[in-house]
Amino acid sequence: EKLADGNAILPLAKGKKILLTGPNANQMRCLDGGWSYTWQGHRADEFAGKYNTIYEAFCNEYGKENVILNQGVTYNEKGKYWEENEPQIQGAVNAAKDADVIVACIGENSYTETPGNLTDLWLSENQRNLVKALAKTGKPIVLVLNEGRPRLIADIEPLAKGIIDILIPGNYGGDALANLVSGKSNFSGKMPYTYPKEINSLANYDFKKSEEVGTMEGAYDYNAKITQQWGFGQGLSYTSYQYSNLKVSKSDFRHGDLIQVSVDVKNTGKVAGKESVLLFSSDLIASMVPDGRRLRAFDKVELQPGETKTVTFDLKADDLAFVGWDGKWRLEEGDFKLMIADQNAMIHCTDTYLWQTANR
Repeated sequence: EKLADGNAILPLAKGKKILLTGPNANQMRCLDGGWSYTWQGHRADEFAGKYNTIYEAFCNEYGKENVILNQGVTYNEKGKYWEENEPQIQGAVNAAKDADVIVACIGENSYTETPGNLTDLWLSENQRNLVKALAKTGKPIVLVLNEGRPRLIADIEPLAKGIIDILIPGNYGGDALANLVSGKSNFSGKMPYTYPKEINSLANYDFKKSEEVGTMEGAYDYNAKITQQWGFGQGLSYTSYQYSNLKVSKSDFRHGDLIQVSVDVKNTGKVAGKESVLLFSSDLIASMVPDGRRLRAFDKVELQPGETKTVTFDLKADDLAFVGWDGKWRLEEGDFKLMIADQNAMIHCTDTYLWQTANR
């Protein structure tokens, strides 16, 4: 569901009782991450004490009397970054009885380089069990993912009414989160990578069509569907946007040309917002299996309710080239599809051009 929908859990209104739970709810170390105040980030709470944890920021925003802190799961600060103390999940479940909504701050403790290596992308079992137990209370849950890499949450994602991925936001991350959750600020971030859903479903956003094959009938059942939790470029907002009028300066092009691409973006919601406009291209036929799509340009525009702006990109024709079987760049004759949101346009390369050097 969209954040702009009437049934959305966010923003959280003032006056509601909020249970803040999870190991990342009251710790600067998680917000700052490794290579911050120290190598592994383990002394961030010592040096960043003047800044607000998520709990402190929520107390400032909603009033301390409206914020209940019961983490249920905590990190073992004397152990390795992934070690957790004996969970106290029932305590968090009991605390939920007095809350209108649950904000579960889950993810990772700080780490970096080799000490941060891991062999299992799943979020810790303790944290997932915490969310599952809280879901049984019937209280709506908002998940806050505070992590330096995508940890798998496929079994608890359906239990949440809203999910916010804050990555490692730094000293002001708690304040920024509170402003967004309360509606003082509007969400405008987009997923910077493809968030996996399963351990063996790691895929780049530009995966080739040949990498995804559906179930085949008959004796040979080859099921290679690519699954993902969230795709690259996804991200919701408290408002909505409408794209229209995609134009290209030329439909036929060749090596050395510059193609101007423009599109109109309108804020069709009731609040101001910032929208990331992403231009993708798809090479429809090539001598090697082409990527499904490639990000070619992007821009971010701020729009008031009802406002429309035209966003223009200068696309170099040579940027549509790829490295061929011989290790050299080549721009091949054929059709390309340009895409921005739900808008698309076809362009055609009239001549094949081969570079004779390794770098264009």
